[in-house]
Amino acid sequence: MHILILGSGGREHALAWKISHSQYCTKLFVAPGNAGTVQVATNIALQPTDFTAVKQLVMQENIQMVVVGPEDPLVAGIYDFFQQDEALQHVMVIGPSKEAAQLEGSKDFAKAFMAKYQIPTAKYQTFTAENLNKGFEFLESLTPPYVLKADGLAAGKGVLILSDLEDAKKELQQMLVDAKFGKASSKVVIEEFLSGIEMSCFVLTDGKSYQILPSAKDYKRIGEQDTGLNTGGMGAVSPVPFADAAFMQKVEERIVQPTIFGLQQEHMVYKGFVFIGLIKVGNDPYVIEYNVRMGDPETEVVIPRVESDLVELFEKVHHQQLNEVSLQVSEKTAVTIMVVSGGYPEAYEKNKTITGLDTVENSLVFHAGTALKNNQVVTNGGRVLAFTSFGNSIEEAKNQSYQNIAKVHFDNMYYRKDIGLDLM
Repeated sequence: MHILILGSGGREHALAWKISHSQYCTKLFVAPGNAGTVQVATNIALQPTDFTAVKQLVMQENIQMVVVGPEDPLVAGIYDFFQQDEALQHVMVIGPSKEAAQLEGSKDFAKAFMAKYQIPTAKYQTFTAENLNKGFEFLESLTPPYVLKADGLAAGKGVLILSDLEDAKKELQQMLVDAKFGKASSKVVIEEFLSGIEMSCFVLTDGKSYQILPSAKDYKRIGEQDTGLNTGGMGAVSPVPFADAAFMQKVEERIVQPTIFGLQQEHMVYKGFVFIGLIKVGNDPYVIEYNVRMGDPETEVVIPRVESDLVELFEKVHHQQLNEVSLQVSEKTAVTIMVVSGGYPEAYEKNKTITGLDTVENSLVFHAGTALKNNQVVTNGGRVLAFTSFGNSIEEAKNQSYQNIAKVHFDNMYYRKDIGLDLM
């Protein structure tokens, strides 16, 4: 089977690495890909949201399966684009319909869905510029800190947590009136702050049945001990020690099952990944957010632990036969450490030559922001490389990743040295 993966980050390299090992994959393409994906697939220079270019490639290369990595093409309706085109209807698209993708594309839509299907989440209200004063009143009714979320996609930057009421009011006005996050903040969700420890639950669903993938915990802040600015993620651990069988049973019964039931009730087509951002408050799980694709860097820690053939799972998803397979998962612990460009998540330089990659042993290196230039691998993003290692414990896996990071170099490289420490 000829398969196309859309995207260019560490998530897509991890998926490409896994799919390239499938007995069902005869040719693999990644668009646009990076310097890592080219080792296991053919890179094609096109943007995942350019559906016409995607169609041309699919027709030209006789592609039978398209795996959508990032959220933008899903929210823009790539699944529907394939369904509505006679020449493309036969292609298996792994990802939800445009309507279902609103679970990530609109915070308000997601919160209303959770309320309707009694899925535990923080109390909330949604506001626009027209009822700004009502927003101020709602903020006054809450105890700090205050959580403000841009309704639409804001490249991971649309969530603010503020401890001062006046700051919260000022930010709300900037989001709604001054379009701080552009169209994404034309609506803002304000919700109560939940205090607890966060983790991610990943589900693969065909819209009827589901398989729960390994759990993970990622680290969002740039600084050690979770300080500094938010990033796309500085590392991840799987499985999550505090997510024991009893807790995961609550997650399945209170969150996963009602989510899949809700999708069915709303007649939303969903064939792909559901990423459920959770917070454990006491011993109970609450949903922080839905994403309609795998997370990054969580993919780099979760997918290597999946021992089943991913393409076989995706075929079952397409044919709504996911209940016919059992998911095989490694018992080992995996730890991913993200190496980033100096200055990230603010201004950083690109085109720094990366050396030492050929000396890495007993770790997987997934490229996140890299490119090939004159046959050299160079930096091409804020998050550059993800080092994933296995062990019998978090400590063993983490140490293996750090040992290999020490062999690799580029100017101003930075990484957190405390990933997983809070779980040990």
